[in-house]
Amino acid sequence: MKIVILDGYAENPGDLSWQGFGELAGPEGLTVYDYTPADKILARMEGAEIVLTNKTPLTEETIAACPELKYIGVLATGYNVVDIAAAKAHGVSVTNIPTYGTSAVAQYTMALLLELCHHVGAHSDSVLRGDWTKSRDFCYWNFSLIELAGKTMGLIGYGRIGQAVGRLAKAFGMELLVYTQPCPQSPEPGTEFVSLEELLGRSDVVSLHCPLFPENTGMINSGRLGLMKNGAFLLNTARGPLIDEAAVAEALKSGRLGGAALDVVSVEPIRESNPLLGAPNCLITPHIAWAAKESRARLMDIATENLRGFLNGEPVNIVNP
Repeated sequence: MKIVILDGYAENPGDLSWQGFGELAGPEGLTVYDYTPADKILARMEGAEIVLTNKTPLTEETIAACPELKYIGVLATGYNVVDIAAAKAHGVSVTNIPTYGTSAVAQYTMALLLELCHHVGAHSDSVLRGDWTKSRDFCYWNFSLIELAGKTMGLIGYGRIGQAVGRLAKAFGMELLVYTQPCPQSPEPGTEFVSLEELLGRSDVVSLHCPLFPENTGMINSGRLGLMKNGAFLLNTARGPLIDEAAVAEALKSGRLGGAALDVVSVEPIRESNPLLGAPNCLITPHIAWAAKESRARLMDIATENLRGFLNGEPVNIVNP
């Protein structure tokens, strides 16, 4: 069986092993490409029954041109890079990885929040520049330092990651507000389910953990930013297009937002014209909340088992049944 991995570098830059897929490939072998440009997708997929992709798009035209293709494994949770309807029409099963990075993303969300509260990196840089050596006092701080206990965390979205972030927030002594649809009928102790408007008005920290749909694109816009507390923080480890980036940049400049920390942006890699790059007190990291080695190893294991289940006639995590 011919298995082709079109863009394996993000999942495995060299610290993991593709051995599980190699064993399933058998004598016809496994071919792994770090990246595949658009003009080479079809050539590299030629004759393959199994194709795995992370961000390389597989369109209706591509799928139709590969009659041997039986299975597409997406090395991620989101599968919008694959034309799902076309795959189903051509009898190609598509799987994704629904849960692998819950702990990693929740931990990273809190790391972003703690950096906004304490500016650890900036203070370390200050010391390394010699500022402490020159100080007349035994300590100094270049930013206001913030304690989380007693503050209110507002979670927009309450799936596995949102719930994990909620548990960590409670461990820091924070109150928890949640906006999700549909709203659970039996709230957990210490968790209050409210409308989006109420969450924005009461939260000291608003953190996004919802999937991206056409109806919630740009949901954090100038109007909703106007509902938030003066000086509140905004966190986004979900999807970049959930926020209106120009509106968030303006809210940071005006002081309406006290800070923002984002691991995702609307277009990735980020463009030089993104207004958030010039905004004050805005942390931006390159979509790495998911990328802890343990998380990626879990993704690899699930992706292998997805394929094994398909080959054994017991498919799991199929997104186009």
